[in-house]
Amino acid sequence: MGLLDRLRKEWFIIGIVLVITFARLEPSAGVKGGPLKPEISITYIAVSAIFFNSGLSLKTEELTSALMHVKLHLFVQIFTLVFFPAAIWLFLQMLSLTTINEWLLKGLQTVGCMPPPVSSAVILTKAVGGNEGIVVTPLLLLLFLGSSSSVPFTSIFSQLFMTVVVPLIVGQIVRRFIKDWLERNKPPYGAISSCVLLMIIYTTFCDTFSNPHIDLDKFSLIIVVFIIFFIQLSFMLLTFVFSTGKQSGFTPADTVAIMFCATHKSLTLGIPMLKIVFEGYEHLSLISVPLLIYHPAQILLGSVLVPTIKSWMVKRQKALTLKLQPV
Repeated sequence: MGLLDRLRKEWFIIGIVLVITFARLEPSAGVKGGPLKPEISITYIAVSAIFFNSGLSLKTEELTSALMHVKLHLFVQIFTLVFFPAAIWLFLQMLSLTTINEWLLKGLQTVGCMPPPVSSAVILTKAVGGNEGIVVTPLLLLLFLGSSSSVPFTSIFSQLFMTVVVPLIVGQIVRRFIKDWLERNKPPYGAISSCVLLMIIYTTFCDTFSNPHIDLDKFSLIIVVFIIFFIQLSFMLLTFVFSTGKQSGFTPADTVAIMFCATHKSLTLGIPMLKIVFEGYEHLSLISVPLLIYHPAQILLGSVLVPTIKSWMVKRQKALTLKLQPV
C-alpha cells in the first residue's frame, strides 16, 4: 500500500507539470467564463468534491485515537500554525529587500500558514514506525490567510463552511451508512482527490497565462526552490532538537511524528483554500507556486531521510529499553 501511494504521488507530481503545460498551451478552456466555467465547476463543485471525498475516507475511530495524543497534538499545532508562519514572516521581511518576485514571497507566507497533510506526513511516519494522527484546524488557517486578503472575512467564512465543512460532515454521515461497503471495496480516495486537484491547478494557471501582464522571472523561481528546501531542512532540524530535549517528554516515535507532521504542508487543503481566500486575484497562480513546489519537495526530502531517521529511532529505542532494564 505504501508503494502504491508513493507511485500515485509521483504520478501526481508529473500531473501538476502536465496541467500547467496544458494551461500554457490552451488557457482559454479554463479561464473565467470559459467552457469549463471554473467560477462554478471549480469554486463550488470541485472543492466540495474534494472534502466530501475526505469525509468519506476519514475514519472517525482513528480521529478519536489521534486526539488522545494531546501533548504531541498541541506541540504540532503550535509549531505549525504559530511558530512556522511567524518565522516565515520574519524571514520574508529580509527577503522583501531583494529583487525576488513579491507574489512568490506572498506565496511563501501562505505556505507557512498551511496545516500538515493527512497523507504524506502519516505515510512517512508509518514508514519508520512512528506515531501518527494529527488533526488539522482549518479555521485557524483561515484566520492567518484571511487577514491578507481583500475578500471580506464573512464571505470567506461562508464559502469555507459551504464548500469545506458541509461536504466533510456529509461525507462522514454517508460513511456511517456504507462503512462496510467502503471497507470491502476500498475506493481510490487519493486518486479521486488528485484528479480534482489537478483540475483546480489547471484553471488557476489558465487565468495566469491568459493575462499578458503577469510574468515570472526564472531567477525568482530558482531562488524560491532553494529557499523552500532550506526552510524544510531547517524546520525538521528544529523540531528534532525541540522534541529530543531532556525535558520534552517525547518518545523517539513521537519525535518522528513531530518532524514530519509539523513541517509538512497540505496541498489538498491549501490549493482550494487559496482559491477561496484569494478569489479574483490575478496573481493567484504565482501565490500558489511555492505550495506547488513545497509539496514534491517534502515528499522527496522525506523519502531520502526515512532510512536515517528509522536507524536513529531504532537505536534510541534500544538504548532507552536497556536503560530501563533492572541491573
